[in-house]
Amino acid sequence: MPTERRHPFLPAGTCALVLVSALAAVPEAATAATEIEVGALRFTSHAASFVAFERGYFADEGLDVTFRFFQAAQPMAVAVASKDVDFAVTAISGGLISLAEKGAAKVIGGALVEEAGVDGQKIIVSDVAYQAGRDAPAALDGASWGVTQAGSSFHYMGAKIAEAEGIELSYKPLQKTPTIIGAIKSGQIDGWSIVPHIAKPLAGGGAVHIIGDVADYLPGYQVTVVFTSADNAENRRDTSEAFLRAFARGAADFNAALVDKSEGDEAAEAMVKLIHQYVYTDRAYEKAAPSIVSGAMRISADAALHADSVRDQLDWFRNEGLVKDSITFETLVDDSYVEQK
Repeated sequence: MPTERRHPFLPAGTCALVLVSALAAVPEAATAATEIEVGALRFTSHAASFVAFERGYFADEGLDVTFRFFQAAQPMAVAVASKDVDFAVTAISGGLISLAEKGAAKVIGGALVEEAGVDGQKIIVSDVAYQAGRDAPAALDGASWGVTQAGSSFHYMGAKIAEAEGIELSYKPLQKTPTIIGAIKSGQIDGWSIVPHIAKPLAGGGAVHIIGDVADYLPGYQVTVVFTSADNAENRRDTSEAFLRAFARGAADFNAALVDKSEGDEAAEAMVKLIHQYVYTDRAYEKAAPSIVSGAMRISADAALHADSVRDQLDWFRNEGLVKDSITFETLVDDSYVEQK
């Protein structure tokens, strides 16, 4: 018979009990983390996810996060619906709404928001357009307007600005944000609207001119939302709630450091250095930092969702025939996760 192996200082027969007790004492944090993939853009506006990752907030929730980076909203929506990505933060698009109608995606929270008193998205024009007299939104009648795809947030913003000014715009789908940047710098398109951390450096270099603020046309605009697959929202609630809790902690740190500026200069610098690991990585820190700071817009506290803004966006998509008339707010949003404003 095999001989029992035991600790030399323990009596025979106690090893099994000690092993069981030791295993029972292993803390819950030592159990395997839930692996999730998070879709993001390399924008300051996506900083809440980056902060949550770098400061261990995802890990605190038992989540092992990997990022997948995109260059437009609609491909990210497709990736979430196909479960190639578990969670994502980006603008509401026609593609996202249609996927929600098919039962493949669901909005569960809010992210970037236009807020009075906080510098937000800018309306910009090429230098060529500016020199031709397009120096205010009202002067954009007949202008070409950059969008990634028809039914993107850029399309929505352009349409709302045009409606308010009583003008017409010609929308140019260019698929990716970097392509739009190249087109407006070279004068191939006249106008665009974009977050300040992109708009301000472009304007500072003289390639474009800022001629207005999106917030003047869309106050309280829910610029980006947190979304996941409908299956995750319904059947993986613990994981979805864990993601939102970590995301909200990241947003709170970001807002305090760079939006409210209530944590002091050292905290602000630490935040910028953290974000620089993901945004403007091709630039030296000294050159990237001003752009990151200038792009700090409010991220909704506790991932609260500005429901009126979402409803307005949905109405526009329906009225434009970009999504089915039958799609409702409840089709797009699971309102059981976060506060509705």
